[in-house]
Amino acid sequence: MKNYGLKFKIILFPVFTFLIFNFAFLSFPAYVHSFMPDSEIAVLQKKMADMPVGERIALWAEKFVGAPYDPDPLGDYVTKKVIVADENVDCMYLSFRAVELALSLTPDKAIDIALDKRFITKGRLDSKGNVINYEDRFQYGEDMLDSGRWGKEITEQLGKVTEIKGSRGKEKVKIISKQELLELLNKKGGSLPLKSGDLIFFIKAVERRKAGEIVGHIGIVKTEVSSQRSAVSKNEEQKEIYLIHAGGFKKKGGEVKKVRLYDYINSMPFIGVRVSRFI
Repeated sequence: MKNYGLKFKIILFPVFTFLIFNFAFLSFPAYVHSFMPDSEIAVLQKKMADMPVGERIALWAEKFVGAPYDPDPLGDYVTKKVIVADENVDCMYLSFRAVELALSLTPDKAIDIALDKRFITKGRLDSKGNVINYEDRFQYGEDMLDSGRWGKEITEQLGKVTEIKGSRGKEKVKIISKQELLELLNKKGGSLPLKSGDLIFFIKAVERRKAGEIVGHIGIVKTEVSSQRSAVSKNEEQKEIYLIHAGGFKKKGGEVKKVRLYDYINSMPFIGVRVSRFI
């Protein structure tokens, strides 16, 4: 006698598993890893096209939340000589990629923008699409900021600045200190005028610099309406300020996280920040 019940179970199991997998894939946030095809990226770019640029930057950064931290000391994208390496990201790559996707309408255009913005001069590809001059890339966060290609610096517009010793030809650098940031974030109603998409460059203490670097980390701001109302006006919406950043260590790992900015500032090992904004 033929065992049709067993055959049915054997056929049904992989079909059921396939359906469950696809339901789970469609139900959870579509993080931009290597499995997101260009067609899906293009759809999102089109949907975001009419949003303010800062909102687009923050939304693209948020798509990476949960992505593994890139443990490669050089950066996976540099080692592989590619522009797109979304499966592992560090703080600089996250900033690069979120801005490039936000400023473009197609995946191909995002690559063109990357060739313009990631490099001190301009990126070049060989016939196979490999980057041939990554030695010319921005390797220091402060160089990104000072170039003007990664937004306009707004540090002095946000609060009282402090001057610290510079490096690599810069005599002094103006920053907002950690203490000043905490005081601004602590004020009733909040008085730190950050916007979604602002790039925050976290500043290392002079004695902790290893290769003359001033910036030790980079993150992206995302503001959201808080459920709480202002004590002054019941109709006034309150903002909650979040930081999206690739938190981890080279050769060890980590992941992209979204955390309250106050919480991050309160526990961070950095002495202050500089900030830029795409206008």
